[in-house]
Parts: sequence; structure tokens; C-alpha cells
Amino acid sequence: MNLDKSTQRIAKRVKKGFQGYPKISLAYFGEVDTDATEVVVSFTLENGADTQEERLSSKGDARKDETIQTTILKIIERANAKTVAEIASINVIK
Repeated sequence: MNLDKSTQRIAKRVKKGFQGYPKISLAYFGEVDTDATEVVVSFTLENGADTQEERLSSKGDARKDETIQTTILKIIERANAKTVAEIASINVIK
């Protein structure tokens, strides 16, 4: 799948807002606030349940990495997530 399709499909899911559980949350991290070199994908099965995390990293901007975006989309689909939330800003790692 190409990068544009993956990012559009993820964005579409994020725009829907909270639809219930299971829930996937995406948080981007980087050394500067313009390039996200790491993505943390958090999975919550139900309200109050422990969260499982998976970290994906890239040498460049992870938001523009086709492999990472496709992987995130596959995680969302396989988890049968009803809600996808995304933190819009990049958290700076110090």
C-alpha cells in the first residue's frame, strides 16, 4: 500500500472520534519538533484495562515512512479498533 493511502485511512479513522473500545492511540516522538523519528502505538482493550505499547522507529520522519504507516494501519485493522486517537504534535525527546 502506498504512503498516501495509508495516511488517509489512518486520518479518516482519527476524525471519527471516540467510538468505543478497543482503542488505538498514536503518539509521535523526535529529537526536534519537526521530525518524528519514533511512533508509540498504544492498544487498550477496554476502559480501565492495562495498555499495551509497541514502538516503531525510523531514521527519517516516521510520518512519511511508508513501511511504518502501513504497519500502523495493519495494527489498527488486526486489533479491530473502534477508536483511533492521535496526538497531533511531536513530543520532543531530550
